[in-house]
Amino acid sequence: MNGAEHSADGGFEEATRSLLDQYGGRLLDLAAASILNGLDCGRPLRPAREDFPAALWRPGASFVTIKKNTRLRGCIGSLTAQRPLAVDIAENAFACAFRDPRFAALENNEWDEASLSVTILSPSQPMEFKSEAELLGLLRPATDGLIIEDGRHRALFLPAVWESLPEKEDFLAHLKAKAGLAKDYWSDTFTARRFVALDVSDDVSDKDTQ
Repeated sequence: MNGAEHSADGGFEEATRSLLDQYGGRLLDLAAASILNGLDCGRPLRPAREDFPAALWRPGASFVTIKKNTRLRGCIGSLTAQRPLAVDIAENAFACAFRDPRFAALENNEWDEASLSVTILSPSQPMEFKSEAELLGLLRPATDGLIIEDGRHRALFLPAVWESLPEKEDFLAHLKAKAGLAKDYWSDTFTARRFVALDVSDDVSDKDTQ
């Protein structure tokens, strides 16, 4: 990683940690409220600009994750910052609960067993490599989120995935499988971008979503 990339990561981490320290609970409440709105009336919550501080109305890229009894129940997000962070979280929370193609739509009787996390992503940076070995050598376990792409195949792992796949080779192999590629796949057109991310999480059942 070059100096400019390190500086960018550091600036993002400092600013985002401050944002989550100040507003993390509110972001979780927003995600939970959007899911509850989906359970009640089948659509996401529509945040109003006047209800949020400027810091939460700046463009941001987020992922929302639901786990049920510690097992993944849904995870949907944005790769780039294209809309206000509050809007992005509300939309992704709803999509996570009801539109993740890997799972059936969340039902009311699952809510009390669920936990919720919101992750905010930095802008991604392209990685330069000529082989899988070089790519593996560049990866930073427990730090890097990774986006891989080749043709129509693309997939993303958040940095939190390192907790269950701590070895670089396993991390990359499972990400390839998620993209619909063989675990030993390689080609000259294979690309990768990395990012850093910070998250906040809590039990949905403990949240005040009023």
